[in-house]
Amino acid sequence: MFRSRAKEEKAPTGKVTADLSKQPRSPEAPKGRPTPKRSEAQTQRRRASSSAPTDRKEAAKRQREARRTDMARQRQALASGDERYLPARDKGPVRRFVRDFVDSRFCIAEFFLPLAVVILVMSMVRIGSLQNIALLLWLGVIVLIVVDSIGLTMRLKKQLNERFPDEPKRGAVAYGLMRTLQMRRLRLPKPQVKRGERP
Repeated sequence: MFRSRAKEEKAPTGKVTADLSKQPRSPEAPKGRPTPKRSEAQTQRRRASSSAPTDRKEAAKRQREARRTDMARQRQALASGDERYLPARDKGPVRRFVRDFVDSRFCIAEFFLPLAVVILVMSMVRIGSLQNIALLLWLGVIVLIVVDSIGLTMRLKKQLNERFPDEPKRGAVAYGLMRTLQMRRLRLPKPQVKRGERP
């Protein structure tokens, strides 16, 4: 009597354990791997604590070093034209095309600074005729720059619409016009095409 009852009591518990083993494991308690030894866990904790900054000074120092390396990488990219590390304003195929489009042409605006210095020197000389010539030169240079910039804007817009119909082109023309104001030798990123070479 007692034995049969004991067997009957044992049987359902086996079913319950089998049912529990079939149930999916809770995502909060995944195991499936051996527990690490104490020494391994301690070395992992030490590594994490040694890599994390201990105080504000250390964190600030690391931030400065990271910023310095980023700036150095950016300067190198500006010199070589490496797209990966360029600043956000110079990245992308549209901006690269605008740079190449401007760099492949002679623009009057790039000679603005040297001409301005010459005109300024001429206007400071106390000779009336030279001052008049300087004034006329000044007006002529400004008119030529405006006409050249309008022509460049029209051609650049047309090329951008043809080549990049689906790309965002906001600010691209202004970016190109600002580049024309810089002397070719001082432009950053450095020009990647020669004059007369079409992009």
